[in-house]
Amino acid sequence: MQDENSDITFSDEEEEENSNTLIKKLRQRIKELEEKNQEYLTGWQKERADGVNLRKRLEEEKKEYAKFAKEDIATEIMTVLDSFDSAFKNKEAWEKVDKNWRQGVEYIHTQLINVLANHGVSIISPLGEQFDSQRDEAVENVVVENPEDSDKILEVVSVGYKLQNKIIRAPKVKVGEYKN
Repeated sequence: MQDENSDITFSDEEEEENSNTLIKKLRQRIKELEEKNQEYLTGWQKERADGVNLRKRLEEEKKEYAKFAKEDIATEIMTVLDSFDSAFKNKEAWEKVDKNWRQGVEYIHTQLINVLANHGVSIISPLGEQFDSQRDEAVENVVVENPEDSDKILEVVSVGYKLQNKIIRAPKVKVGEYKN
């Protein structure tokens, strides 16, 4: 048989041998291309997964930053609420103030507490509860006569605060201590 593009003539055996060689080369080339294709596909899938993971991590960091910002603002507002609490504790002076003015100040205090609550901040005031060293900060032990009052919180010196489930300031408390 004669090749159409040349003046060279091949026998059927030579042509079959050339065809087999060509088929082997083409199969090898297909195998190489499939391997390369798989390599590219695997790389693309890995990069895509990395991108998804990066977006998730950035979203978590964004949430954590927002939570941190809330904690910072809440800490500043807590000092204002402490001032309100100090004013309310001075009963004698507080009772001398005009009733309407007192109600207005108490309303402002309640508004501040509600703003904090809307942002996940809650007050911890464990009066009458058992002392919990993970939550409370004991500032004084008070001797009690009743054994049932031992380790009970008798007075909350200053309330604590938590943001979601994280305590951002422990309540300062006086704890009962029973001695024989």
